[in-house]
Amino acid sequence: MSRSVFLRYVLPAILGVAAGVLALAYAVPNEPTLPTAVVALLSPGLKVAELTVPAKHESLASTFGTFLRIAIMVNSLFYFVLFSAVGHWLTGWREGAG
Repeated sequence: MSRSVFLRYVLPAILGVAAGVLALAYAVPNEPTLPTAVVALLSPGLKVAELTVPAKHESLASTFGTFLRIAIMVNSLFYFVLFSAVGHWLTGWREGAG
């Protein structure tokens, strides 16, 4: 695997999942004390899950599981795009310089 593929896709995916879970773990208990804009920027998956899950009427375990899946998926995607853009910028800068 070339270094640019690793920096552009694999590393951002791994870091995105880790950062998404950690951001959700930080945002949930601190949501009442943080401004809404900060929570939405830090953990966009939390706000997306809050908007989509209440529409379903299922068991508590099913609702909570769906909430976590949505929140982690959206956070992971958000941080993957962020880290991927940084990786693309770093590899593009290195390839263009040499």
